[in-house]
Order: sequence, then structure tokens, then C-alpha cells
Amino acid sequence: MRQALFLLAVSACLPAAAGTGPECSFRVEVLTSANRNAMKRYRAEQIALLEKLNRADARHLARLKVLVAPSRWDLDELAYSPLPATYDWARSREKVLVVDLTSQVFGAYENGTLVRWGPVSTGRKGDSTPAGVFHLNWWTKGRYSTVDPTWYMPWYFNFLDREGLAFHAYTLPGYPDSHACVRMLERDAKWLCGWGRGTSCDESGDVARRGTTVVITGQYEYGAPPPWRSAKWWTHSIELPSDPQEESGQAKECGDCVTGQCPNDGGGIFPEGVGATTFR
Repeated sequence: MRQALFLLAVSACLPAAAGTGPECSFRVEVLTSANRNAMKRYRAEQIALLEKLNRADARHLARLKVLVAPSRWDLDELAYSPLPATYDWARSREKVLVVDLTSQVFGAYENGTLVRWGPVSTGRKGDSTPAGVFHLNWWTKGRYSTVDPTWYMPWYFNFLDREGLAFHAYTLPGYPDSHACVRMLERDAKWLCGWGRGTSCDESGDVARRGTTVVITGQYEYGAPPPWRSAKWWTHSIELPSDPQEESGQAKECGDCVTGQCPNDGGGIFPEGVGATTFR
């Protein structure tokens, strides 16, 4: 039998493209041993949305103590995004990838309009993911971690080469758990490798063209309950910084963090199977 539910405050679920639409609400179900099998009632497309709302992959959804679910399932997936449908700072840029550490979500913007969003798992306490403005550098279909060679990371798109930080597919448990990389669902990480553009380097190993802009903002409050499980959190969208460089403390010109990085192998050589001109 299902445990008692409590309903979060109603918040507008608006299709990002249109900017108007029907309202929806979210509920939080307390999961116990008595009702945990109720997860089986959800269809595949509903599980996909639950992964987004709960920042957890399908394998971890049933392990959560509470489950956030929408009151309706028929809206465009952008309508459920906590990120704003438009971002003024990104309007002058063809593509911008935003990661909000506080809410553990990413958003992909094209000329300031949100085109995709999803859950992430960023750095755990002691290995937090740095905030700031960066650029995508290079990608590969997969590589093994230097932290533990048994960890395979599919769809790996580097954004800080010297530090070894990247977006990649891996487990999403519903909270920050990485070693400072940005974990994504596999479908999102694969999509990013096709959508993002990497940094192009010349024969001498210097940056010839910067890759897609990456904005990492906010700060996760470790030890506190995930904010998306709060009724108050769902009553407004995430506020993105008007100047992410200023917010993070970066100078207007801060070297490699802004200009992009060529691979640290030297000579502009990308890892095997990766080309500097194939990022789109």
C-alpha cells in the first residue's frame, strides 16, 4: 500500500519555446519497503522524466527515500525544467552549456534559448566541481579514469584538460558523488558529444578556436537535504548569473579557463580517435 503523500506548492510548468502553458504541480512520495515496488507502475517515458526530477538514474530511483513526481505527464520535457527558458547572457553566444551546482542540473542554450536539460552529479564534498566560465575541449566515446582504472566513463567531453575534468556518463545516485567531473545520464552525455563543439588547436598546440562555452554556477550545500525536495524550491525557477565570470571571481581574461585548452599531450595532439575538427 502506498504511503501518505504530500503535495508541493503549485508551480507553473511552461513549455520553454512558447513561454506560456498549463500549470502543473509536483508531489513527493515517501518511499518505504511497503511501497517501493510501486515504481513498476511507471512507463519507460515516465521513468525518464523521474530521472530528471530526482537527479537519479533508473537504478537508483527505487533506493531514494522520497520521490518527486509531476501531477501530469503530457507536457514537453522542457516544461518540467527548473532552469529558465531563456538566458540573457547567452543570447549573443551560439551555444552555452550551463551547470547549476545547487540544483544539480544542466541546461543547453542556443542563442539564449533552452533546448535541453537534465540531471547531473557533480563533485562530492572535498572534491567539488569548480564554478566559472570554461570551454569544451575534446571528446571521446569513452576512457578509463585516472583515479581508478576500473572506472570506465562513456561519452567523455573534457572541459579542463590539465585538471582532467569532463562531462561523462556514469552513475547518478541523486546527489553530488563525483571526483569533480560532471556526471550525466548516458543519453545526455552522448547527445552532448554531438551538440557541443570542442576547442580547435593549430599544429603548434595553440588554441585556434574556442569550444562551446561552459558556465558552472552556484554552490551545493553538502549535508543539507537536496533542495529540489522542498516545496518552496518548486515555486520559482533557478536564477542564473547575469555575469558568471564576476560571480565566480574569475577575471575577464583568466587564461586557459576562458580561452580553452589544447590537450596536455603537447603539439595539439588529441587522444586516439579524437579530432579537433569534428566537434559539432
